[in-house]
Amino acid sequence: MKVSKLKTSLVLISLVVVFFGFIIIIHSLKPERAVPETKSLNVLNWTSYIPDDVISDFEKESGIKVNYSTYSSNEELLAKISSAAPGTYDVIFPSDYMVELMIYRDMLEPLDSSRLSNFENINKKFLNQPYDSKNEFSLPFLLATSVLAYDSTKVERISSYRDLLDKNLRNNIILLDDQRIVIGAFLNAEGYSANDTDDAHLEKAYDFYQELKPNIKAFDSDSPKTFFITGEVDVGLVWNAEAILAQGENKNIKISYPAEGFTLSMDNYTIVKGAKNPDGAYEFINYLLRDDICARIVEEYPYISTNKNIESLPEPELDEILSRGTYIENVGTDIKKFDKLWARIK
Repeated sequence: MKVSKLKTSLVLISLVVVFFGFIIIIHSLKPERAVPETKSLNVLNWTSYIPDDVISDFEKESGIKVNYSTYSSNEELLAKISSAAPGTYDVIFPSDYMVELMIYRDMLEPLDSSRLSNFENINKKFLNQPYDSKNEFSLPFLLATSVLAYDSTKVERISSYRDLLDKNLRNNIILLDDQRIVIGAFLNAEGYSANDTDDAHLEKAYDFYQELKPNIKAFDSDSPKTFFITGEVDVGLVWNAEAILAQGENKNIKISYPAEGFTLSMDNYTIVKGAKNPDGAYEFINYLLRDDICARIVEEYPYISTNKNIESLPEPELDEILSRGTYIENVGTDIKKFDKLWARIK
């Protein structure tokens, strides 16, 4: 009887072992639950253009992680996109002429405005510009203008590029580190269009630079306002927002639009060809198009808003600026002339 009971016990133990072994095997064969992949969006934008808290609030609202990097000129942007692997970036903010060039090079995705519920917030006077006449690839984000800024307690009124040649301004001027804007200003100073490609006229622009050179302290597009705030310069050719921010630190800073002409620079929402997260790109652009977000952006970086509900300037003043200013144009293969001239300047 004892032997029989022992055998029965061994059989039961064996069955239990087999049962649990079977359960372990079955469990090991079940596919693991996929860990949700964190959504991310790769954004490349101008330095000092969107406040950090605007980005972090978007991340909280959307659940999308924004990988944010910057550039200081359209040429730097083009170099980064050209050298990057497809899908490296999703959203970029090229200026007018660079949009046209990127469209020509098939570097941008067509935009579907119907996916942007806040599209109606855009001021129509900024739409349908020559560089993308039907807004098939771009939508206006912010408008920058080049201006002359000066400390009125240190120098007389500066209202012309010729005023920059004053010998009393030696080593006292900051210029933007942007070849098309700066060469365009030198062309304007000599009475030509900022988009002129005539060899003789470009040489005259270089002559103007040679005369101005002793007065130039530095070239800086990232934060030219800092040179005013620290007192390193009294005069500069800078972006309108940088001049306004410097003015906020020093009420004696005055701003003027050069008599010979000045440039307009419209920066645009675009989606890069082959973007890995186009849905996130549309969500991000739509977020930035919101009235409250536009207001927060221009409050911190006071460029001219393209939102019809956010008035950066009185309408008559804005219309005058748009009528007097000139957009930088895509000059095709003649860009090599600007590249070579810029190399001689820098």
